[in-house]
Amino acid sequence: MKKAFDVIALGELLIDFTENGVSAQGNPLLEANPGGAPCNVLAMLQKLGKRTAFIGKVGKDMFGIQLREAAAGVGICMDYLLEDENVHTTLAFVKTYPNGDRDFSFYRNPGADMMLTMEEVPKEALSNAAIFHFGTLSMTHHEVRLATRKAVNLAREAGALISFDPNLRPPLWNDLEEAREQINWGLAHCDILKIADNEIEFVTGEKDFDKGAAILRERFPNIKVLNVTAGADGSYSFSFGHRVFVPSFRLGGTIETTGAGDTFCACVLNYVLENGAEKLSEKQLTEMLRFANAAAYLVTTKKGAIRSMPEREQVEAILAAN
Repeated sequence: MKKAFDVIALGELLIDFTENGVSAQGNPLLEANPGGAPCNVLAMLQKLGKRTAFIGKVGKDMFGIQLREAAAGVGICMDYLLEDENVHTTLAFVKTYPNGDRDFSFYRNPGADMMLTMEEVPKEALSNAAIFHFGTLSMTHHEVRLATRKAVNLAREAGALISFDPNLRPPLWNDLEEAREQINWGLAHCDILKIADNEIEFVTGEKDFDKGAAILRERFPNIKVLNVTAGADGSYSFSFGHRVFVPSFRLGGTIETTGAGDTFCACVLNYVLENGAEKLSEKQLTEMLRFANAAAYLVTTKKGAIRSMPEREQVEAILAAN
């Protein structure tokens, strides 16, 4: 039976304040970009024609209103976005370096996204998802962690594939050992994994991607498609004995890397929706990574993420020319 939603994601929805020039007095100007990894993923999936919904919580404030309007504006179903009357929307201030890398300062002690409870997780929605996607920002604190785990279990019971992106942000954890434990829980409960180069080293202790991936595949045989993103170098996919590497597209014009990993993740989920996750061939994995890498490159040429996702035609144009 066809599900009402292709992908439902749970987690943080926040404002990324990014630098955008200086004022006449020489002060930095900050642009309030709607963001949050799970919704970034959904925004790109919407561009690819998929039906998505988001589960989470924002503050009952001007930023919460902005975020709801921005996400709904790109087509994401926001029926399951709740508002907290007492806790403000989470804010992130993003420092961008000349090479496009970023440093985050979070205003989240607490933030509204942390306030989601088990009782607020919508069972009916999760029973209507082909894929459920989550990360670890919704696992940093006890109550929202319980809500996340409940959502994973409900989605699994309903037959959904589970997608996980650790999205490690060390400043948000009281204890990095706790972060490692929660990432391991996510790894043990997912079918599709997107993990960054620094995260695979954090979990396995291995800088070598192949050795790190081998450790993960041995520990977590539940993972059907394991993708490693290596920043400007490209990406790897490990699936049912296959190993594929596809270099990134270095075409110039990169402004910042916000949302690149989320865009990549969305394109992988789109490919799985269209081709399944079981025993993809090396040719298919290469095709999947090329599209995902091209889309990720395009989002780095703009500021922000939710409103900066490329059209399918733009991605295909890059693939055709390269």
